[in-house]
Amino acid sequence: GEQLAAFRTQDGQAYVVDAYCPHLGANLAAGGRVVGNCIECPFHGWQFQGEDGKCTRIPYAEKVPDFARVRTWHSCEVNGMLLVWYHCEGVGPTWAVPEQREIATKEWVFRGQTEHLVDVHIQEIPENAADTAHLAFLHGPAILGGSDLRYTRSKLWDFMKHVWKAEWQPEPEPNEHCSRLLIQHTTTIFKKHVSLMDLTVSARQVGPGLVFLVFEHAFLGHGIILQTVTPLEPLLQNVVHKIYYQKNVPAIIPKFILRAECIQFERDITIWNNKQYLPKPLLVKEDSSIQKYRRWYAQFYSKKSVRLPVQKEGLDW
Repeated sequence: GEQLAAFRTQDGQAYVVDAYCPHLGANLAAGGRVVGNCIECPFHGWQFQGEDGKCTRIPYAEKVPDFARVRTWHSCEVNGMLLVWYHCEGVGPTWAVPEQREIATKEWVFRGQTEHLVDVHIQEIPENAADTAHLAFLHGPAILGGSDLRYTRSKLWDFMKHVWKAEWQPEPEPNEHCSRLLIQHTTTIFKKHVSLMDLTVSARQVGPGLVFLVFEHAFLGHGIILQTVTPLEPLLQNVVHKIYYQKNVPAIIPKFILRAECIQFERDITIWNNKQYLPKPLLVKEDSSIQKYRRWYAQFYSKKSVRLPVQKEGLDW
């Protein structure tokens, strides 16, 4: 629900500020320009420093008032992304996003990305990691069956199956804001194990909306998918997957992995776009990690966090 302006100063530093000029409300991101280490408003030419938001120049004024400034946001550039810290009560960053060494050293190179809009509460998307039971049922049918759930179980593709073994755990201090999902993926064709498709995936979630999916394959090398979940509105998330892979591996391999991941993710989207959030779900013993996950995720809310009321019968909610 916030409008932001992101810009890179002439010395190469990236900054994020409120989009609207405090003078008369022009949008700095729509026609504004970078002048030195400032962003210039397209309406009257006021210039604001990225570092602290302070106004340094008003072209037609003798003096710049001390209180003339635009709000700045904590941000960092890591793993080829500009990440912004958000806290509804204005508390500063309490943890940092780890750098993926292979991306920084360019051992792994960018090989493509996908982007989806998902109509769901932000908590539902990472909750999938703890819901290991859905892997076999929703993601077991072959990717050849596509992402339309009416046809994924078609007898035509029944000869091929994905087999998943997964375990989700929160991390101990000082990384209690992180959790890990370890996945062993195998494929069977006509019930025979095909070792060429064996894949080990370590999914590390950092905070409420960032996941590092590290792939290890015996023949096809190593790489990572970075998943970001950005809330645009209370029930609208922008989900981006970026893949980086060993540069000595032909680009078609990571593009195939990203495509396969995209098909599986779109199966989840069909569920998310049509489901209802249940605060008290009916769980069985084997679902215990879902409650564990919800207790872990609760740390990302604070007293003033906006909470959507649980929908009741009628429209009074």
